[in-house]
Amino acid sequence: MIVVADYGMGNIGSIVNMIKKVGGRATVARGPDDLLAADKLILPGVGAFDHGMEHLERLGYADALTRKVVDEGTPILGICLGIQLFTRRSEEGERPGLGWIAADTIRFRLNEGRRDLKIPHMGWSPIRVRQPHPLFPDPDEPRRFYFVHSYHVVCDDPADVLATATYGIEFTAAAAHGHIIGTQFHPEKSHRYGMALVRHFVEDV
Repeated sequence: MIVVADYGMGNIGSIVNMIKKVGGRATVARGPDDLLAADKLILPGVGAFDHGMEHLERLGYADALTRKVVDEGTPILGICLGIQLFTRRSEEGERPGLGWIAADTIRFRLNEGRRDLKIPHMGWSPIRVRQPHPLFPDPDEPRRFYFVHSYHVVCDDPADVLATATYGIEFTAAAAHGHIIGTQFHPEKSHRYGMALVRHFVEDV
């Protein structure tokens, strides 16, 4: 069973529908106790870093997720804000993150000469797969995904970077540290490319 954590900051319905379309079984966690039955987890996210961490802590998800993910080794996929919450900290706020990945979240810093690029980065971008992983079984297959973000994750260890994209600079589009996986893009908004990624998470991770 894949459990999608509803902490008030994500596209819950779209994600659950996509899981079901690819043949997976999904349910929504309305509280930390609902995480107990999870074989896999998804932490979606839209919004500000501090707001997201405040929700996770106030609703009791932070400790429950840490028990499931860190102590029990349950695979998890973080989406957009979700992957940022996996890091130690964000320049967007002051609260510490979950700290599951040795990484920080920083704001886009584009060269002044790139006045044609606006922040947030919004729209479709191709990615380049950097590491073999079940989410991307054919590394050379062309893929593009839908992004909406002003901040991006910077990993200490390049081996944790699964894929990169370019928006003025090259940045991390997907990362993984063992069973802890995240995408900066939104699979649930990325049509067939997102559906393929969700299918691989359901079947292969």
